Order: sequence, then C-alpha cells, then structure tokens
Amino acid sequence: MNMSIIINTLSISTSNFIQGRKGTYRAIVKCPAGFYTVSTLRTDYEGFKPSDILTFFKAGGLATIEFKADESTYDTWLTVFAMKGKKCVTIDQDIMKDLTVGIINQYWVDTNLYSQMQYAIVNAKTWVDKAFIQNAA
Repeated sequence: MNMSIIINTLSISTSNFIQGRKGTYRAIVKCPAGFYTVSTLRTDYEGFKPSDILTFFKAGGLATIEFKADESTYDTWLTVFAMKGKKCVTIDQDIMKDLTVGIINQYWVDTNLYSQMQYAIVNAKTWVDKAFIQNAA
C-alpha cells in the first residue's frame, strides 16, 4: 500500500494547488476584537510544511488560507484551506498529508476535522501520527 495516499473518510473537499511548490501564503484571521484581518506569510524556512500554518494562529481564529506560487506570472491567490463556521469546507492535499492528530486535537477539536473514526481508519494512535495518511501498524 502506498503510504502517502490521502484517506479522507470525512468527505472534505480537497484541492491540489500547492503541489510542493514554494510560494507566499495569505491567512484571513479573526482577531480578538472580532473583525477579520489578513496576514501574509513567507514560509521558506527549513522544515516548513503547509500544515504548520494551521498552528500559527489562536484556535478558532483562522478562517481561510490562500496560496500564490513563486513561479506564478499572475497575481492569483488560490484558496487552499477554508472554514465556514465550525466546518472545514476545503483543504489542499499538501496540508492534509502532513496534518497530525496533535494539530487537530489542539487547534481544531471542535470542527469536522476531528474524527475518532478517521483516526482509526489510518491507524493513528498518538498525537504525532498523521490524520489522513495511513500510519504503520
């Protein structure tokens, strides 16, 4: 079995825009005062994974992540993660493949990303296990 195949029993819509490319991310975040603000993120540091962005902001604050590839000739931002209330409505495969149980349990436990059934299907037993990729038995 290919250990990098995404297993998505939650039927969350996925995209494949990032494709391992370098680029700039833009996050739309609800600030403590209650209004939305935009943060632009350069992520060219060693060891960066797109799923890291899900931990950069206070739990419940992140609404949308957009991505623009460095090689893009247009000023086009593509949505790679979006929440609608407590429901994740779309997520990029590059974010999903590195998303761990710990990130979900710490930041997204009250959303549809949290699912004990999903964890069981991928044999996730600890917080460091992947939530959408098959873990070793």
